Amino acid sequence: MSDVKSYPSDVGFTPAVKQIQIRKGSRETYAEVEAQGGWRTEIDENLTAFLTNTNSFYFATASADGQPYIQHRGGPKGFIKILDKQTIAFADYAGNRQFITQGNLSENPKAHIFVMNYAYRQRIKIWGEARVVEDDPALTRSLMPQGYRARPEQAIVFKVTAWDINCPQHIPQKFDAADVSTALASRDQRIAELEAELAALKGQPAAAATAD
Repeated sequence: MSDVKSYPSDVGFTPAVKQIQIRKGSRETYAEVEAQGGWRTEIDENLTAFLTNTNSFYFATASADGQPYIQHRGGPKGFIKILDKQTIAFADYAGNRQFITQGNLSENPKAHIFVMNYAYRQRIKIWGEARVVEDDPALTRSLMPQGYRARPEQAIVFKVTAWDINCPQHIPQKFDAADVSTALASRDQRIAELEAELAALKGQPAAAATAD
């Protein structure tokens, strides 16, 4: 029997990866992380909050012979659903009908979810296995965001093996247009309130706001 202990991070830190870490001097650091519990294997409150607040992620699969493919998935915040402590699911909308992701998953269930939050310069990596569910319309309907204008074709259910948070290094800070619009509207409203208060203090009527 082998006395080599396994860790959740082994899904990413394969023997080949560990050999390179040894050669380049980082293996000791990651060995300490492993000894302290390493990567997480269950969806906790922090990951739940992160996923339910995202409107975009990248979904990676590979064919049986290892040819990789990455596809973008998006929707309104909350379109990623947490089914239990190890399961994520989302509605798969009708698209260009290439079906590369579905074809890959039919012969290789291993998959990866990569989520970026540019506003807060955060990224999360999730390893696991995924399956396409075509024969459960009730599940697909339950995953569909209310009022979202897209046609759900099927569901994708993702079983989490391990996940980790990356450092914010080199992530450019970007903001969603909708969030910027909301912030500007709030600012404009506050400016109008302050102008009204100032006019009242001076005993003058506030200037009428002009529409953009």
